[in-house]
Amino acid sequence: MSSTSSLIKANNHRVHPCTSERKIALIKAIISKNTDKEIIIVTSMDTKIIEDEISYENVKIFNDKTLIQDDSIKCELLISFDLPAKAVIYIARLSHTTSHAVLILNKSEQNLLYSIETLLGRVIKQEIIEGYEEVKEIKKEDSYPRKKALTKDQIKEVAKQRYESSTQEPKEKSYDDKKTYDNKTKDNRWDKKKKEANKYLGKDENGKAIFSGKSGDRNHSYDGTPKDKYDKPIKKGRTINIKALKKKTDSK
Repeated sequence: MSSTSSLIKANNHRVHPCTSERKIALIKAIISKNTDKEIIIVTSMDTKIIEDEISYENVKIFNDKTLIQDDSIKCELLISFDLPAKAVIYIARLSHTTSHAVLILNKSEQNLLYSIETLLGRVIKQEIIEGYEEVKEIKKEDSYPRKKALTKDQIKEVAKQRYESSTQEPKEKSYDDKKTYDNKTKDNRWDKKKKEANKYLGKDENGKAIFSGKSGDRNHSYDGTPKDKYDKPIKKGRTINIKALKKKTDSK
């Protein structure tokens, strides 16, 4: 591997990023600048696609299978139209150039470079040729229309309206627009029933008053009998004879 990689210098080894649609056009541009060199174009696919587009006296087109089988095939400039699935096959391609090598790769093929660069022990320099490179799609962010700048007169008018609104007294709220709600009919099943007044019905055979309430109830305001009154016990204070106390103190 080391002898193969030493056949070309690192400065003579390039990767040209390019879209798939522009590959043929880029190869033609490279050939036109290297008319004095023997050129080989190699591909991992069928060569017919390239042969239909490119025809020059100093250019030969091969696929990997044909190129690897014949060690005598040599060139000064090796152009890789694509990359093989295995890195070892690309290293075998390099053994057929004596001076320069370029790779024309699209965005997806760039992912295969890592294994090749690992075998080479170095990174292959990327060189973008203007007009053939992959264009990154920039997603447009949702932009809101910008407001136009206000004129001096408009700024004064806005400031005036704000001042007037801030200095005005707050208006009283009117509640006329509020909706009126009719009182819903309540279910009175669980309401506490009102107690009827206790009516005097007369006297029984013993002369006791009878009322419409409980049999034990009595109301003296109806039958006229006085209530039993119990006088509170009167607590008398201790009486002290002041004159007697004075005589005792004087005798001492």
